[in-house]
Amino acid sequence: MEERIQKVLSRVGLASRRQVDRWLQEGRLRINQRQAKPGDRMGPHDRVYLDNRLLKIRVQQDPVPRVLLLNKPTGTICSRKDPEHQSSVYRLLPKIRSQRWVMVGRLDLNTSGLLLFTNHGELAHRLMHPSSNLRRGYQVRVFGEPDDAVLERLATGVELEDGMARFDKIIPIQKEHGRNQWFYVEVSQGRHRMVRRLWGSQDIQVSRLIRVQYGPLSFSRHIPPGRYEELSPGQVNALLRQMKLA
Repeated sequence: MEERIQKVLSRVGLASRRQVDRWLQEGRLRINQRQAKPGDRMGPHDRVYLDNRLLKIRVQQDPVPRVLLLNKPTGTICSRKDPEHQSSVYRLLPKIRSQRWVMVGRLDLNTSGLLLFTNHGELAHRLMHPSSNLRRGYQVRVFGEPDDAVLERLATGVELEDGMARFDKIIPIQKEHGRNQWFYVEVSQGRHRMVRRLWGSQDIQVSRLIRVQYGPLSFSRHIPPGRYEELSPGQVNALLRQMKLA
């Protein structure tokens, strides 16, 4: 059975659908001896080349789906390449033969907490797609004492440089000595540095940011920074059903 090339390369974890689209637009992909174009389909016996390099693809057999929940430490980067010799989160993951881990929803350098990885490209795509409307939950420590008017604006919506944004949920958690205060917030959009920018729109500085939830997923127990837990096969199957992939 033939499938769209974007779907195949994404499912086996070679690249995201968006990345494959870029490769197609740049003319870097071939299917057998012909130039691949957006919308092209491929079958189990086709060969795919990226920049004239043969890609190793097993179309006939999907990988056993795996999902990792990593507790990302502060100061690690969400990139495979670290030109400034910074520590990469990929160094904290177990190796998988003939596959690769796909990250779900990156975190910036100074944000810690829950970071998802899977070897199932289509699952990663569904988890990140805006149509899934999955909420991300964060614990955030801010410097200052936001009043009710500020919290109301953050809950109803403020204008950022890329459009309106708001917190779907904002709950005070704990007040520390001095002027630091903790909140729990949720957002349903995966826009760049959205939590920090929302607080910044009210001239409030975020001093610590920890993601604790991504959609239905959160840590089941205490996981030290730099360590991970893996979902059981039953939990993975339940997640696939929830995302309408099983």
